[in-house]
Amino acid sequence: MIIIAALYHFTRFPDPAALRAPLMALCLDKGVKGSLLLADEGVNGTIAGPREGIDAVLAHLRALPGCADLDWKEAEAAEMPFGRMKVKLKREIVTMGIEGVDPRASVGHYVTPAEWNALISAPDVAVIDTRNDYEVGIGTFKGAVDPGTKSFRDFPAWWEANRERFHNKRIAMFCTGGIRCEKSTNYLISQGIEDVFHLKGGILKYLEETSEEASLWQGECYVFDGRVSVGHGLVPGDYHSCGACRRPVSSDDRLHPDYEEGVCCPACVGEYPAEDRARFREREKQMRLSQARGEKHLGANSG
Repeated sequence: MIIIAALYHFTRFPDPAALRAPLMALCLDKGVKGSLLLADEGVNGTIAGPREGIDAVLAHLRALPGCADLDWKEAEAAEMPFGRMKVKLKREIVTMGIEGVDPRASVGHYVTPAEWNALISAPDVAVIDTRNDYEVGIGTFKGAVDPGTKSFRDFPAWWEANRERFHNKRIAMFCTGGIRCEKSTNYLISQGIEDVFHLKGGILKYLEETSEEASLWQGECYVFDGRVSVGHGLVPGDYHSCGACRRPVSSDDRLHPDYEEGVCCPACVGEYPAEDRARFREREKQMRLSQARGEKHLGANSG
């Protein structure tokens, strides 16, 4: 059984570059794969591996300066959802691109999954999905506002253009695991919005703890690993990942004339030049050849 751990933690790392090599070496030694981001403001990522390996990496992370109370969410998978391990250095562990946004200073009011339904059902509450459009497209909370953003960088501009829509409303925000809301609620507070709430642990915690019968979630939740999407109980969903753009692809999408396995989907058919398409086709060919030989190609589940 493979354990999947999604984590983030905001703290101040004076020299994140010095943390990269030891962390990467430990992951490789323990058979852990996935992606971790290190920045001045902390750590973020999703990793997968055997129980012993995940425990070792989490213990290493919690021993880093300011990370003793690092929290994470776990799920199980029958197969490894990543093809390799990556530890990257970034300017931000989740990119908003606004100077001065600091979740360590202040964030919105945390709301547990058990309290979430009552909050978002209140008539004076506006519910905002802070995720990207392709994530929202496969599932969201009933009645939630979709900003239609292509990336998290677009959120501040969307808020400035739409803030009057939410006059005299309390704001409830949510995202996949909680990290985007740490920044978006801090940003709204800096804009003078006082009644800001966010779902503690994100959608993943809600789907883990809330029964399908009591749930206000509609659809599936996109995740950034080989599972592509999950439903209630964090059971893997029905979506695949486009080999080109990595957007979620439904069973109907796979029957569309614009879909080509490993090369394009209806959403990205016009986004890449011919030379990129040729490269994608060659990669798909090599993956199929590796599969036929019983080998694992690095292009598969390369999250």
